[in-house]
Amino acid sequence: MKRYLIIGNGVAGTTAAEQIRKLDKEGTITMLTEEDLPFYYRIRLPEVIAGDVQEEKLVARKETWYVDQAIDLRLRTRVVGAESGKKTVTSEKGEKFPFDTLLIATGSSCFVPPMKGSEKKGVFTLRSIRDAREISDWARKIESVVLIGGGLLGLEAGKGLRKLGKNVTVVEFFPRLLPRQLDVEGAARLQRIMEDMGFSFRLGARTQEITGEDRVNGVSLEGGEILPCGMVVISAGVRPNLSLAKELDLGHDKGIKVDERLCTTNPEVYAAGDVAEFRGIPYGIWPAAMEQGRIAGINMAGGNAVYGGTTPASTLKVVGIDVASAGDIDPEGKFESRVVSSGNLYKKAVLDQNRIIGCIMLGDTSNFGKAVKAIAAKEDASAVVDSILGG
Repeated sequence: MKRYLIIGNGVAGTTAAEQIRKLDKEGTITMLTEEDLPFYYRIRLPEVIAGDVQEEKLVARKETWYVDQAIDLRLRTRVVGAESGKKTVTSEKGEKFPFDTLLIATGSSCFVPPMKGSEKKGVFTLRSIRDAREISDWARKIESVVLIGGGLLGLEAGKGLRKLGKNVTVVEFFPRLLPRQLDVEGAARLQRIMEDMGFSFRLGARTQEITGEDRVNGVSLEGGEILPCGMVVISAGVRPNLSLAKELDLGHDKGIKVDERLCTTNPEVYAAGDVAEFRGIPYGIWPAAMEQGRIAGINMAGGNAVYGGTTPASTLKVVGIDVASAGDIDPEGKFESRVVSSGNLYKKAVLDQNRIIGCIMLGDTSNFGKAVKAIAAKEDASAVVDSILGG
């Protein structure tokens, strides 16, 4: 009987477990996560902060699902060590978990840029349900918040805090919001919408110091401006969790390197999701994590599936506004583009040699699936661009 061990209970790990169980009814599947909730929708954490949803509504797979699938889910289990030769991992409590095949799906952690004062009370990142609880508790004591970084979860947290009546100022190093998803015009449109909601912005700005004694009382910017506040939320991107790669001596760079079967440099160890790097790319997006989890699960159970990469595409709801982008969004304007815009609506198709190579949709994402398909298939743009940019 084969022993499968999965570290991480996000979309990649859960999808892998589901595939393994479909193909192997007898093998034991153990899942370890340091979270205290089963697999949940991380993107909805800001709704918990706003008080709009209860924690249980976030859960995507209830504990009964794991029981029905004969998956041994261990919550509150933090992995601190691993031994490749002995095929075991060790938890913080000293428990040993043996495996025949291991999947590392440990995701990523928030990146906190080096800045003076980031250790003070009242400074938070938002990545887990625990973070959301702590932000909610602290928010009761304060009136003003500074978001350092214009990342998605940070902006969404800002929306939740605005709903609670807090003053929110966003400090972003880039000259525009969501630089990976939006070009200059799209970002300016989103900024205007958010300013109408009561957000303030300092773009192209760098934080010099988070001020205060033991707890936050403000943010000092290079140039001398001081933004008084009682809370700071840092949303400056994420980094793959690579501690296990080092423990197991796996090939890694930005993430754990995997081949087209999602196998690492150790044939008995797989990686999927935010922690994995495929052909130099750590995708960090839900569709890639789900597909990688599926492929890894099939191959761990003896199947033969191949991963060919994922078209970089993201569909977001930023402060209630639909935003989607795929492929090369061409913020520098190097390629030909077709743009449709009015009011809060902005759509752009990026063209190269009469092929759609990228798109942005703000305010209406109804044809986004068609755009992603056209980009992946390298379709003739003249046949599809009007229908993509239309309603």
